[in-house]
Amino acid sequence: MDFGSPEFVIAIVALSMGAWIINTWLRVKHGYPLDDGAGNVIERSDTGENKRLREQNQQLRDVMERMEDRMVVLERIVTDKGYTVAEEIEALRDRPARNTRDTGVPLEIGRKENV
Repeated sequence: MDFGSPEFVIAIVALSMGAWIINTWLRVKHGYPLDDGAGNVIERSDTGENKRLREQNQQLRDVMERMEDRMVVLERIVTDKGYTVAEEIEALRDRPARNTRDTGVPLEIGRKENV
């Protein structure tokens, strides 16, 4: 093969184009941003599936936070000694609902007010 022949030039161009296509495919597959050849980054359009997955992810996070709060209450009921389960449940019913994490402050179930 002669290095100045048209076949050699076509082979070099074909290899270059093939490498460019493979490089672009790998960048898309692994989530790297693409450019337009002039150095400008092309942003990926937000597909409906991505939006749906983000919403579902947020819903699952909300459910998990609520379950963590419930689990903290159940752990406190199971592990606290000296209190009966019924008294603790009643105290939790009287307590206003909060959307904050547990502060670790025990309920004052044993203290009864004389009215």
